[in-house]
Amino acid sequence: MDASGDMTLAFDLAALEALAEPDRVFTDARQWTEYVGVVSEKPTYVVTNFTRKHRIRQDFFSGPRGRKESLESVKDQFDTERHVFVGTNEDDEDLAQRVGWEYLPVEGAAEAAGWELADAVEEPESNEDERDDWP
Repeated sequence: MDASGDMTLAFDLAALEALAEPDRVFTDARQWTEYVGVVSEKPTYVVTNFTRKHRIRQDFFSGPRGRKESLESVKDQFDTERHVFVGTNEDDEDLAQRVGWEYLPVEGAAEAAGWELADAVEEPESNEDERDDWP
């Protein structure tokens, strides 16, 4: 990741949900970005509930607008050298290109920043095998 700090970083909600510790991600990102927020096609309350649950303070969010309009608005409002959109699929990449943002897949962002993906977190082992041995 660019350590200059002159960057606006936007996460698609699905990308943020793919990370094991979204609150840590935002805390880390604030050290090397100027602004960080969330965009989503989902209703505002879904994003708000997720960010409250994970104690995330965002500088911007999509609100009632769609992702395209949100990214365009954020780019107009936050005049930084770079605008980077973290997403999960080709549609996200296409969107970023259409609105003039750099695109970074969540896996690449996680690797570059040392963040853990949610599916990489080991689940506690089940005790089902032990139950098979019960008399």
